[in-house]
Amino acid sequence: QVQFVESGGGLVQPGGSLRLSCAASGSIFRSYTMGWYRQAPGKQHELVASITTGGSTYYVDSVKGRFTISRDSVKNTVYLQMNSLKPEDTAVYYCHGYGFSGTWGQGTQVIVSS
Repeated sequence: QVQFVESGGGLVQPGGSLRLSCAASGSIFRSYTMGWYRQAPGKQHELVASITTGGSTYYVDSVKGRFTISRDSVKNTVYLQMNSLKPEDTAVYYCHGYGFSGTWGQGTQVIVSS
């Protein structure tokens, strides 16, 4: 059973923007804080941003002021708006329920390069 489907990645120049989307299964979406994670080559898996069921948000310092996480409870979808992208944002981005132990999705590749 597919529980997370990420989309919206691509190749973008430094300073550009992308909007990632993650369609999640309804039971997970309604129950869990949702997070966007990323993994860059040679680096650890990192929580980038999260949003609680009540709408409270968290951002890792490196993306504060540039990324915005949001959730649509009708569509069971979590978004990550990424602005002012930097080469160091290059990674595969995943969404997942925070503390959820189930299977991860395929992720979506973001490449920031000129």
